[in-house]
Amino acid sequence: MPNELIPKINYINRMKNYLKMSSACLLMALWPCAWAQHNPLGGFAYGDKEAPTGKEWESVEELALNKEYPRAYFFSFDNEAQAAQVRPEKSPYWLSLNGQWRFHWCKTPDERPKDFYKTNYDASSWDMTPVPSNWNVQGIQKDGKLKYGLPIYVNQPVIFYHERKVDDWRQGVMRTPPQTWTTYEYRNEVGSYIRYFEVPREWKGREVYIDFDGVDSFFYLWINGKYVGFSKNSRNAASFNISKYLKKGQNKLAVEVYRNSDGSFLESQDMFRLPGIFRTVALRSTPKVQIRNLNVLTDTDNLSDWQLKVTAEVRNLSKKEAKDYRLQYTVYKNTLYKDDAQKVDALQATTEVQAVAPNAIEKVSAAIDVKQPDMWSAEAPNRYVLVAQLVDKKGNVIEAASTYFGFRKVEIKETKAEDDSFGNAGRYFYVNGKPIKLKGVNRHETYPDQGHVVTHAQMEEEVMLMKRANINHVRCSHYPPDPYWFYLSDKYGIYLEDEANIESHEYYYGKESLSHPKEWEKAHTARVVEMVEAAYNSPSIVIWSLGNEAGPGQNFVTAYNHLKTLDTSRPVQYERNNDIVDMGSNQYPSVAWVKGAATGKYDIKYPFHISEYAHSMGNAVGNLADYWEAIESSNYICGGAIWDWVDQALTNYTPDGKPYAAYGGDFGDFPNDGQFVMNGIIFADRTVKPQYYEVQKVYQNIKVKKLSFDTFQITNKSYFEPMEGYEGVWKLYRNGELVEERSFDVSPLKPQLKGVVTIAPKRMDSKSEYIVVIEFRQAADKPWAKKGFVQAREQFIIQEAGQKPAIATVAEGSALELSPDQKMIVGKDFSVMFDFDKGTIETLRYGNNTIIENSGLALNAFRAFTNNDRWAYQQWFAKGLHNLQHKALAKSVKANADGSYSYSFTVQSQAPNAAKIEGGTASGRNKIVELTDRPFTDADFRFVTNQVFTVYPDGSIEVQASIASNDDFVNLPQLGYLVTMPKSYFRFTYYGRGKQDNYSDRKSGAFLGIYESDVLKEAGNFPKPQDVGHHQDSRWAALTNMRGAGAIFVGTQPMDVAALPYTAQEMTLAGHPFELPNPSATYLQLNIATTGVGGNSCGPTPLQRDRVMATQHHFGFIIRPAQEKLTQAANVSASTEAPAFAPGLINRSTIPMKVIFASSEEVGAGNATHLVDGNPNTIWHSAYSVTVAKHPHWVDFDLSKEVSFKGISYLPRTDEAGNGDVKDFSISVSDDAKTWKEVHKGSFSQNRGTPQQVLFKSPVKARYVRFTALSEQYGQDFASGAEFGLIAE
Repeated sequence: MPNELIPKINYINRMKNYLKMSSACLLMALWPCAWAQHNPLGGFAYGDKEAPTGKEWESVEELALNKEYPRAYFFSFDNEAQAAQVRPEKSPYWLSLNGQWRFHWCKTPDERPKDFYKTNYDASSWDMTPVPSNWNVQGIQKDGKLKYGLPIYVNQPVIFYHERKVDDWRQGVMRTPPQTWTTYEYRNEVGSYIRYFEVPREWKGREVYIDFDGVDSFFYLWINGKYVGFSKNSRNAASFNISKYLKKGQNKLAVEVYRNSDGSFLESQDMFRLPGIFRTVALRSTPKVQIRNLNVLTDTDNLSDWQLKVTAEVRNLSKKEAKDYRLQYTVYKNTLYKDDAQKVDALQATTEVQAVAPNAIEKVSAAIDVKQPDMWSAEAPNRYVLVAQLVDKKGNVIEAASTYFGFRKVEIKETKAEDDSFGNAGRYFYVNGKPIKLKGVNRHETYPDQGHVVTHAQMEEEVMLMKRANINHVRCSHYPPDPYWFYLSDKYGIYLEDEANIESHEYYYGKESLSHPKEWEKAHTARVVEMVEAAYNSPSIVIWSLGNEAGPGQNFVTAYNHLKTLDTSRPVQYERNNDIVDMGSNQYPSVAWVKGAATGKYDIKYPFHISEYAHSMGNAVGNLADYWEAIESSNYICGGAIWDWVDQALTNYTPDGKPYAAYGGDFGDFPNDGQFVMNGIIFADRTVKPQYYEVQKVYQNIKVKKLSFDTFQITNKSYFEPMEGYEGVWKLYRNGELVEERSFDVSPLKPQLKGVVTIAPKRMDSKSEYIVVIEFRQAADKPWAKKGFVQAREQFIIQEAGQKPAIATVAEGSALELSPDQKMIVGKDFSVMFDFDKGTIETLRYGNNTIIENSGLALNAFRAFTNNDRWAYQQWFAKGLHNLQHKALAKSVKANADGSYSYSFTVQSQAPNAAKIEGGTASGRNKIVELTDRPFTDADFRFVTNQVFTVYPDGSIEVQASIASNDDFVNLPQLGYLVTMPKSYFRFTYYGRGKQDNYSDRKSGAFLGIYESDVLKEAGNFPKPQDVGHHQDSRWAALTNMRGAGAIFVGTQPMDVAALPYTAQEMTLAGHPFELPNPSATYLQLNIATTGVGGNSCGPTPLQRDRVMATQHHFGFIIRPAQEKLTQAANVSASTEAPAFAPGLINRSTIPMKVIFASSEEVGAGNATHLVDGNPNTIWHSAYSVTVAKHPHWVDFDLSKEVSFKGISYLPRTDEAGNGDVKDFSISVSDDAKTWKEVHKGSFSQNRGTPQQVLFKSPVKARYVRFTALSEQYGQDFASGAEFGLIAE
């Protein structure tokens, strides 16, 4: 052993007859083993009943009958050697019942086979179904038909009819919904299961339990025709002692599962709602005198001297007093990342067990002093095994039990400035004395072919993907996971936030919330207790969570207080009420808010953990680097968890058998929330999305800073481990091509320290661009990666490219021939024809290859909306960006002295009319409606571009453009030129950021280089086609056919390029990839810039710096024939300058004013200044990220001088959300901004996203104006607006 472990046993607080119960405690007759329960949790009942009443699944205070009090996850063994293997499959007293079960399904409880549990019931005609499974998913047929009901996806509501009213829950789950709802017909599905089993002969004389690890949402249990009990709470183990019901030989197990129950009110998580027995079912056996529970806690004051605190419960289910027993403890040390265990000989201890009366429990505690153990952390998850043996007075081992544990201490403590690495005094989160950062994701349990069933191998695959991406933290959202997840997290090192199975989102957070009614106190408390008791021993759990989005009420206070009687070693979090827990948290704050919170100056509870951020719906996760720049600027914020880890799509099939990733509505389920179920950084099938690589880069634990062209500072951001496990590699690229590579030693660098490495290139010329990439590769195989895997990396431009040859100086060739009408130029091996009507290239041919035809080169500002574009995408259609028509307003042709020709055009690009997009950004069922009754005029949005095409003798064409619009407040999705080429040009080569697609706010994980791809791969595999394929900072891009012929496009400055086989309109209208048409062309987008993805599917919009505005832009690129050495063809620069901008397009007049005060605003995303910034895509929003401010909300404006005005204009937010749209309002004025006089009170109509004007009875004159929101259109406490203005008299 590397460290000496010295035991010292302290016997602590033995409790005789830990609990005795009297029959007066219960309302029903007790059967013997019920006497040996804990003081029952509220709602847990015990005793014999002949049959259920049938009302249990709608009785909110009845939680379980004869379900065992929760316990730690451990198993019974014969001896120490067996027990050291820990896992249940290693125990002779554990028997899985997974496999094929008889199954019957029906739509309503009245249709269920009511006598199926009887021993003489003939179920031979029933179907067979696997357990574990979800019956909706199991019933999906290969032609898309559904055999066992519909998978239903909704985000916040429950699937049965309900209303957001106080005490609405009292009306139960069987109300009649509208006929359009799925649950009108499928009111409450019931699945009936039958399984036969035999108890192993070796179990004779022992107690036998049946464990259900997960059943959604409620079930009754019978054994051999006898009613055993029931359970609700779908995601904690339900264990029953079935010993008295068993017989020799074959036994009949019958389970009746209800899709909906009152428990469903607390299980309104954002996921497909899928019923069934979806986790393992198993038998386990114990002796009658048994170790009922085994808890391990490690603690230390100095990280050197530790105490191993063990609490065991010995239960006696025999008829005699159990005396003269003792517990023997032995400790084993696991090999890192393995289950191999070596005994620590020095750690063998014995403690006496006081006599245990029949049907009683004795609690025994002990502490073992340990010197300098190997500590557990996510960086080095050192595990130990505690084996407990129950021995009788003759020395016989009655039972052995075991559990994994780790020496790990979590604490929150006040820290002096001098003790903080940033020099700030504060309240920080520590693991083993270090203020670690939780680099996390939220994780649902899902697999596309199986629903909520995830196999052990699939879970392990997930952990390996996480470790490769530098993820060290998982929030178990929003329920405790399968027990195997704790095993993997302990073994491989993942910090967990374990969350109680509580989310009553359907009632939100006000007076309607289930967190208030006393009747729901038992359920809240029990679910928290079940979570804690089950996973108490897991060292990976560093935070408990009381639940998610379930209101702030007293029931959570009660649950918190009960939790603290069980465990004070971990902090507790709950994002809906930070006041009652140990640390602060919120969801989806803006970058600006996080920057402010990281200063420690906000009035919030520190330490702070962002429980959900960077909503990863579709092509997403903008600004991750910005968030972490703020988080790592101090220790006030301990980290956060991206929403979320994996898409929850399910596999469905088209009628002709094609599988596809299905989301809400794809199964005919209604109502539904569409694609909102797909928010992962990996796809449902575990292939990675582009944002996975951004997470990998931002979360990496090594930082590199360039000090000079050959010297770099390296910071080991790890808290516990040195860098000896890595090999450093320095790589030098010249113009995108690797020219030199060397290794260097990083092993001496200790945690949280910096080092410097100097590596000088052997040779550099002065004209080329040189880039250094520094990689940190695994020096040896790890479970998640082979030796050589790049775990971290950084890239630096150490020399900008020098001046490249001007295209006019290298574009040599024979004299060009100009056609009489001046539309066509012919040169050696090329020809180009211009379209004088549209002001562009009509046809371009290099040799026998047509590059452009049908005037396929035009200004484009439209993209297929991403799921995060909901803040702006409607405006794109309203402005006609999807349907720009191009008309040349002026043209000229000029012969240049160098033999080239310049074609100059002034082109207006405008749609014939506005349009609207129906279906939203999440439904996948979109339609573009052209508003042809309102044709556009010059006053409507348009571009006017001066663009010059210079044709050189070798066929090169230089394009220079100056683009302007008549509304520079319009947010554009992108801006540049779309080149339509024949589909034979599918090979895509570019020198830019790759290999994955990237955006201005998601590019730190995409390195500059030369990459080869093809357009089909570039289209990706998002379940809903959307904008994709961008490569920022590209120097050039080429499209070629199989023979290598084609064209290269060289930017006169770095540009964004994308090459796809589909148009943006085709991707917009396709709900799934199989609905896309067969490719008819290749579409190359050459962009000045592209708006970032942000996170507005549920969170902030892109930062202003990452938006493309319809302001004036210069843009240029050069088209050249492709050649074998593309880098040589790209080694050119512009010879001409951009033309002047078209003048006089913008004419606006407003009453200028500025914001001087806001009663409430969401920092960053909802600043009040957005009301007067002229940008309809930015909003003012009252505070919501930590606490929701109450009405009224007001904003004060200064007009700088006294102004007369006759009314106001108000533009509600123009995105899909609508939260905060003002209903009732008032206008007040002041001369000094202190004393205010109300001059108007009114109401806006509910007309989302539409400008509204209100005229006063008479004009008003004032310098200061106050706009007060008194209520919201939808009854919430929010207020918002996009623009506010005054109407001049």
